[in-house]
Amino acid sequence: MIAINPAGTLRVFEHRLLEYKRVWRGTLFNSFLTPVLFLASMGIGLGGYVDASGSNVLGGVRYIEFLGPGLLAATAMQAGTFEATFPILAGFIWDRMFHAMYATPISPRDMAIGCIAWIAFRLTLITTVFTVVLVAFGAVRSPLIVLAIPVSILTGLSFSTFVAAFSATQRQMTKFNYIFRFLIQPLFLFSGTFFPIEQLPAFLQPVAWLTPIYHGVALARGLALGTAFENPAIFVVHAVVLVAFVVVGMWLVVRLFERRLVV
Repeated sequence: MIAINPAGTLRVFEHRLLEYKRVWRGTLFNSFLTPVLFLASMGIGLGGYVDASGSNVLGGVRYIEFLGPGLLAATAMQAGTFEATFPILAGFIWDRMFHAMYATPISPRDMAIGCIAWIAFRLTLITTVFTVVLVAFGAVRSPLIVLAIPVSILTGLSFSTFVAAFSATQRQMTKFNYIFRFLIQPLFLFSGTFFPIEQLPAFLQPVAWLTPIYHGVALARGLALGTAFENPAIFVVHAVVLVAFVVVGMWLVVRLFERRLVV
């Protein structure tokens, strides 16, 4: 077992930060503006029709209040997944930065943890800004929304750790299309973000329960509406599932970084 070197992990994080300082302007649209535009068009535009219909399917909650917290968690899932694909592959194949790091006292474990720490930092920026937007749009009923930020970060990490582990095994980027098209996009649409999963066919509902995004959306929505602690057992289950996914994903990404670099 290779001991964790905090200094090495910090150096990896610093490297990702310096890279980001050169390209941050190009990330503004996808990371910040797209979710806001989506919230405005769906929450206010479509939401106006949903609210006017008089349907009680949302339990008396305005559509933007239903959509906003779910979109917060779903945005973290998408952003975390992207950060765990091309940047990780670049470090192994295109610029071989991880190989250069391995020639120093930095270990593969330091690299893996440093990369995940950077993803967590990016998710913190994105979810914090989005939470402020939710408050400005009036899509929040409870100050507990601040707890939806760490919940969304956990949601993003529950995907990014596994995807980073997968990226550490790849030599081409072609399979990333399958991840976004056949995993992330369906989960984005059918995880309870846009409508209650009770509206899904009965055989699909258990599938949604097994995904971390469902638990992240449910937690974030409960916190935003102030109903999260009405059933503490359910709250704990959602949180434990997210933490379990992150822990297993972290173990996996460290092992696969080590396998890729240690010959």
